[in-house]
Amino acid sequence: MKRINLILLIIFGSVFLAACEAPADNKPANNANAANTAAKPAAAAPTKEALVELEKAGWEAWKNNDAKYFEDLLSAKYKGFGATGYVDKAGAIKGMADSKCEVKSYSFTDEQMHMAGPDAAFLTFKAAQDATCNGKKGPENVHSVSVYVREGDKWKSAFYAETPVVDPKAPPAKPAAPAPAKKDEAKPVDKPDAATEALFAVETKAWDAWKNKDAKGLEDFAAKNMISLSPAEGWTVRDVTLKRWNDGTCDIKSVSITDPASVAFDSNHALLLFKSTVDGKCGGENVPAELGATIYTKEDGLWKALMTFGTPAS
Repeated sequence: MKRINLILLIIFGSVFLAACEAPADNKPANNANAANTAAKPAAAAPTKEALVELEKAGWEAWKNNDAKYFEDLLSAKYKGFGATGYVDKAGAIKGMADSKCEVKSYSFTDEQMHMAGPDAAFLTFKAAQDATCNGKKGPENVHSVSVYVREGDKWKSAFYAETPVVDPKAPPAKPAAPAPAKKDEAKPVDKPDAATEALFAVETKAWDAWKNKDAKGLEDFAAKNMISLSPAEGWTVRDVTLKRWNDGTCDIKSVSITDPASVAFDSNHALLLFKSTVDGKCGGENVPAELGATIYTKEDGLWKALMTFGTPAS
């Protein structure tokens, strides 16, 4: 589902079961009425192959500049990164329709599927592409995460993000100067609700643990099956990730986590989006501001990170 994310960042940067009570005379409800109120069948449990095909269909629509396709592909819950904050389904489709992309080719490798409860799944993969949008060449290789949720008899896209693959041997790129925001782009950030605030508190605590070199705090943040993206190493499992987070090469003076927004998949799984700004260095290089995404799961009643992702904010 990368097409939406690339376009927007380049421009900037369950089945519903109806409970039917029996009539007072205890006679069965009219069959016609029952048929009219029957819920649609639930979509089958996902397979990696099925979600990869769904993902590829979205990329093909992006290649063909077919914004209308996303009206059915995107979930009503869709939320993504946009030029001035987050975009919902309507904003994402508008971004597609307004953009001009020439996509010569694309391909996927390293596809993996992970469940986030019974009604959500996410794909992680690496994509190669030859694409130009609005006159700007896109990165040739990206790490991607694409979240799908079950809505009735279909699986639909609820979130997509990507970040360029980093060659660990290449010299660090000079950060681009941020473009000034246009007056009509400045939008107030919605006040987070209680569910978002709860996730945001866990996220903030984890970043403070990283800043303070608190290994126990980071262990408490990570779910048993957590994976995390490193632009240089790709997707890494819990033990490898914790080792990276505790490698001792970072000297962090302060961390600011802002602009939280969340999407609930069920009572035990949710996605948190946010922006991180760090004053400090890792490996001698400044830590860039990032747009972050964490998928949370509940373990023993506590929210823990199942997936973490970040891409430079521009």
